[in-house]
Amino acid sequence: MAMPPNSVVPTTEHTTMEVPVKPHHDAHSPSFLRLGLYPITLKFEDVVYKVKVEGKGTCCGGEVSMKEKTILNGVTGKVSPGELLAMLGPSGSGKTTLLTALGGRLKGKLPGKITYNSRPFCGSMKRRTGFVTQDDVLYAHLTVTETLLFTAMLRLPNSISQDEKLEHVERVITELGLTRCKNSMIGGPLFRGISGGEKKRVSIGQEMLINPSLLLLDEPTSGLDSTTAQRILTTIKRLASGGRTVVTTIHQPSSRLYHMFDKLVLLSEGSPIYYGPASTALEYFSSFGYGTSITVNPADLLLDLANGIAPDVMQEHEQAETTEKDQKLVRQKLLTAYETNISTRLKADLCGLDVSNHINQAKEVATRNHVNSEQWCTSWCHQFHVLLLRGVRERRFESFNRLRIFQVISVAILGGLLWWHTPTSHIEDRVAMIFFFSVFWGFYPLYNAVFTFPQERRMLIKERSSGMYRLSSYFLARTIGDLPLELALPTAFTFILYWMGGLKADPATFVLSLLVVLYNVLVAQSLGLAIGAILMDVKQATTLASVTTLVFLIAGGYYVQQIPPFIVWLKYLSYSYYCYKLLLGVQYNENDLYECSKGVYCHVVDFPAVKSVGLTNLTVDLLILAMMLVGYRLVAYMALQKVR
Repeated sequence: MAMPPNSVVPTTEHTTMEVPVKPHHDAHSPSFLRLGLYPITLKFEDVVYKVKVEGKGTCCGGEVSMKEKTILNGVTGKVSPGELLAMLGPSGSGKTTLLTALGGRLKGKLPGKITYNSRPFCGSMKRRTGFVTQDDVLYAHLTVTETLLFTAMLRLPNSISQDEKLEHVERVITELGLTRCKNSMIGGPLFRGISGGEKKRVSIGQEMLINPSLLLLDEPTSGLDSTTAQRILTTIKRLASGGRTVVTTIHQPSSRLYHMFDKLVLLSEGSPIYYGPASTALEYFSSFGYGTSITVNPADLLLDLANGIAPDVMQEHEQAETTEKDQKLVRQKLLTAYETNISTRLKADLCGLDVSNHINQAKEVATRNHVNSEQWCTSWCHQFHVLLLRGVRERRFESFNRLRIFQVISVAILGGLLWWHTPTSHIEDRVAMIFFFSVFWGFYPLYNAVFTFPQERRMLIKERSSGMYRLSSYFLARTIGDLPLELALPTAFTFILYWMGGLKADPATFVLSLLVVLYNVLVAQSLGLAIGAILMDVKQATTLASVTTLVFLIAGGYYVQQIPPFIVWLKYLSYSYYCYKLLLGVQYNENDLYECSKGVYCHVVDFPAVKSVGLTNLTVDLLILAMMLVGYRLVAYMALQKVR
């Protein structure tokens, strides 16, 4: 398609942005911040991404055909240090997919070429890249300062002192205008915290802590009012002017926001229809008949074009909808114009681009900064310590809330009143009370643990994608951090019900019974963690947990004492069965007697509910529970490794 003589072809470079600007830090900044940024020139050439989706299958054969859907189709561009590139397009045009690919987070086959100073993405580049997701994934019960401080402790190297990290956090809080709310909790669905704009600035602040050279933001103004959105983008623009390479997706910016962009990529159904300076985009489209005589927000006009709607149609027929055929014709014309006027020249510029100056400068800065080439910038022990401290701080309100305490204590007191000082002759009631111990503390911790990983899935993906910590340090900190909180309530429960119920009044027996109950809690919690980690969906996990606990309840050795041989294996899978047997073994031995009728004494071991499980081989039962404890947690850990 030939261009008119007076057409405007967008240039691919800003002459004023050739030399990156170093950020300004005063003498009181931490040493690693006073040094220059590692300048990154980001190039992406012919990026293509396809996914397989289910097509329409046959009605009777049950076969489902798979077809490929193109999400990105040959997107090309370049961003230099000091520039702000905006990716604009309607919903589903591939903006977030492209941003994810540029951040090195897109899994699967990715034809095309993405380079950072002419090099592929690597672990050291990940530590220099800040990625702000569209949704603000933050811990609700941490304050703004705590959120940023824990992030700094995990993402900044051990060579930086704790005082320097705290000082850096304070500087970021001041820089982002969060001083007023720095001691306020983030907030969540159940209680109000800071505002949406403040949450977005906290998310940006988490990435700014590492002083990133490349900053990627996914729709940072989504859901914010015009004034707050301008404040956010003004902050982003200031970060770019400090020498950073900044790329952001944006859905429908106001005209004030649009004029802050240096470069623009306009996508239509995954294909680029414009790349170049944002200031010349309207002139470019006007040069082949897609201009408008009225004053409009440039972003609105560009989005109409990306949707295949010509501006003259919108003016003449505001209420009429364009046909799908008309939209395809407009898109085809725009794609042809892009290939003719932008694509060829852009690829030629990228091929002939000499980035040696940027590479040399990057090497100098890296040398001064002593850039760590290792995969992790902090040790395993440091990560474990910080994650443990953060986990306890975050869940202190959740674990010891009044409702949970009331729930457990009220059940213990009610059970103690129902089994009040049960005589030794009432063997049925005493055995039922022992089984209740194994059932309640086999199911209650399981249902609590099922929610653990599904609720933290988004946080785990976000932080692991940023290379903040090892999965093993997170898993161990998460499970150990829960122990004091999860074991306190069963301890109180056992203290109350054991003595009110009139079980064997011997301190050693009580301590052993308590240890068995706590052991059972850990095994039940392990199974809950495994179910949650495998399914990563709260509804599915609770459904599976319900079925599992009901099976374990029935096969626990108390309700059904003569299980048919073909299904007897079920009881050996039930940890409630082993806990029940161990509690009986602690309370009784094979020589104990009870008054089975007036003046007649019988062996406890012959009572049907005891005989069905027996009082022997208790050491084997302990080992089986230990295998369950370790096995379930290993399954949970391996399942978390597959979370993407």
